[in-house]
Amino acid sequence: MAEKDMTEKTLEELNDVFADIVNILLFDGEDVVSEDALSESNPYSNYTANGKIREQERDVVKYWDHNLLHIAKVGFENETAEDPDMALRVMSYDGAAYRSQFSPQNNNPRFPVATLVLYFGYKTRWTAPKSIYERINVLERLKPFVNDYPINLFEIAYLSDEQVSKFKSDFRFVADYFVQMRKTGKYIPPTDKIKHVSELLGLMAALTKDNRFVEVAEDVKRKENHNMCTVLDEIEAKGIEKGHTELQDVYGWLFEVGRGADVEKATKDEEFYQQVLREYKSRKQ
Repeated sequence: MAEKDMTEKTLEELNDVFADIVNILLFDGEDVVSEDALSESNPYSNYTANGKIREQERDVVKYWDHNLLHIAKVGFENETAEDPDMALRVMSYDGAAYRSQFSPQNNNPRFPVATLVLYFGYKTRWTAPKSIYERINVLERLKPFVNDYPINLFEIAYLSDEQVSKFKSDFRFVADYFVQMRKTGKYIPPTDKIKHVSELLGLMAALTKDNRFVEVAEDVKRKENHNMCTVLDEIEAKGIEKGHTELQDVYGWLFEVGRGADVEKATKDEEFYQQVLREYKSRKQ
């Protein structure tokens, strides 16, 4: 798997967001996990492949210290596309977390490990294997001796409106966006205030592959209203500004190369302008 951009992880690493996601997806909105009960955990672990020690990195992982549980380890994996080996990956992450707990010097109580796979695809449901048995052909006679390993998969775009409404953190903007896109293919932004502007827009850029979310982050932070309406307004404004700059550059190039007569034609004929624009861009490469 390709290394993921750090902006994809920053929002979920915030304790209020991390706790909110766990409470909604695992405990139906009950405030079971609190922000102050969470602490950082090392996302890296090692495994051996082809005789070499390699490193694997989890997306987001934290320790949860609870008065009854003492401590647990909970991690997220963000996916925008299906991975047929997801169950194997999760088992590898969890196994590494358990393996790190036992050594002759470690007399601390052992703790449980849980992984949540967050799938953000909205055009189709997740159809890839969700367990070891679904991924690997295991003979019936062997199944009593081969442990299955189902994953905890949550399809964010297919959450109910009631579930989305329970989110208290900025993750509700993410969930609401993908649910709307799944339902109608359009996004109508809410007016609720964004708490973590840069972190939210970084995650949105990573999940949608649209860097405009990141490009407008600083502009949005300077505005009085930090909401998704402002975000979309800034994106539109930057698009218009970029279009004007591009227009001036193309017309300037036409005059420079002695094609001033084509400027008037380009202003009246959109198809001809697009042709000239392609020429301009090809000459710059």
